Amino acid sequence: MDAEHPDRPLDETEREELIRLRREAAARHGSPGERGDAVGVARGRRYRVARWAATAVLVFLVALLGLSSVLARFVNSELLDTDRYVTTVTPLGSDPVLRSGLTNRVTDAIMTRLDVESITAQALTAIADNAPRVPSAIVGLAPLVQEQARQFVSETTESVLASDDFEALWIQANRRAHQGVVAVLNGDTPAAVGMDADGTVSVSLGPIIDRVRTALTARGFTFAKRVPAIDESFVLFRAPELVTAQRWVALLDRAAGVLPWLTVLVAAAAVWVAPKGARRRAFSWVGGALGLAMLVLAIALGIGRAEYLRAIPADVLAQPVAATLIDTVLVPLRTTMRAVFVLAMVIALAGYLSGSARGAVAIRTAYARAIGVLRSRRDAREPGSIAVALGRFRGPLRVLIVALAAITLIFWRYPTGLVVIVTAVIAAAALVVLEVTAVSAPDDARAAARTEKVESQSI
Repeated sequence: MDAEHPDRPLDETEREELIRLRREAAARHGSPGERGDAVGVARGRRYRVARWAATAVLVFLVALLGLSSVLARFVNSELLDTDRYVTTVTPLGSDPVLRSGLTNRVTDAIMTRLDVESITAQALTAIADNAPRVPSAIVGLAPLVQEQARQFVSETTESVLASDDFEALWIQANRRAHQGVVAVLNGDTPAAVGMDADGTVSVSLGPIIDRVRTALTARGFTFAKRVPAIDESFVLFRAPELVTAQRWVALLDRAAGVLPWLTVLVAAAAVWVAPKGARRRAFSWVGGALGLAMLVLAIALGIGRAEYLRAIPADVLAQPVAATLIDTVLVPLRTTMRAVFVLAMVIALAGYLSGSARGAVAIRTAYARAIGVLRSRRDAREPGSIAVALGRFRGPLRVLIVALAAITLIFWRYPTGLVVIVTAVIAAAALVVLEVTAVSAPDDARAAARTEKVESQSI
């Protein structure tokens, strides 16, 4: 373009040059509209990535809170609830492994203080010295008498442990021991009954030994009168960490009622924060995270149990007895863990089946066809008023069924995996029955009325 004639139109060469320059600029930077679209796409992508990042953080918190909720429930219902603990350990009174350990411990306590062999040896020596016809070799029978006496004490102890009175003694001893544990964990007393400073939890065998001594005397074992009062104890488990974990135990106890609800709120936030169109996938992620947390807890329990059995001395607690005791104490924790795992799998499966994956779509299609077949059979009959009412309130009824299932699991005091499965199956069956039974008769009637009106107007 000529500077002296700015209004002069461009010639062909100048126009081609201008077009080339514009194309190069567009190739480098894009046109204004294209640049705006590119910026919008980039912003949308960054926004979507940010929402996925927030969802991932919240899902991780769901897993952490779920694991903490299970542990807090165990602390609240087992470590600090004496009645619940006694209910857990009461069946141990009839466990053969535990009875064998108790029998050996009571028998050792009595025989150690009785020393039948020494008393028998003195008596036989006196007989040999005062009776010329009795050989001195009779003194060698003392160890045999000792062994027979031990066998007799052991059989008597077994009969006492098999009696109905033992259950009451076992419950009383465990209640007193657990009250001591609670006192230590609450910091009420530095040295409570039932738990030592090193975290050894034990029950007193004094009342049981007194009952065995009475039974021995009644069966003619006069040596039992020589047995003094014995304050022997039987170790249930050793956990030095409990003594130093007062603060954590108190924190978990206070949080036991809040953590489950907080877990639900964070899970809902994770689904809400997820990008639109991906919330069902986030819902499935929540279930998977909870299931993974329970798997981690199960692995940790397995490792902790093995380390505990390895560390406890054999002279403190025999290996089979220690295994029986720790497994029984951990039953409530494992029950809750399995229930949450099953619930997590139900959530993950529900999220997957409601998504757009090929397998999920195929399953939903098969379900719709099955419902259609059942509805076709139902349509052959005249719908009743109940079916019409169900069709009118189908949406709210679906929400109600799911809500009732959730409330059942939340307020069930100690749900098991079986409880979760049965609840899910009943809810699914109720939804199927609702879909098959419900009839949208009023809408069909209105549509037919409108059709008749249009036809009459056209005539």
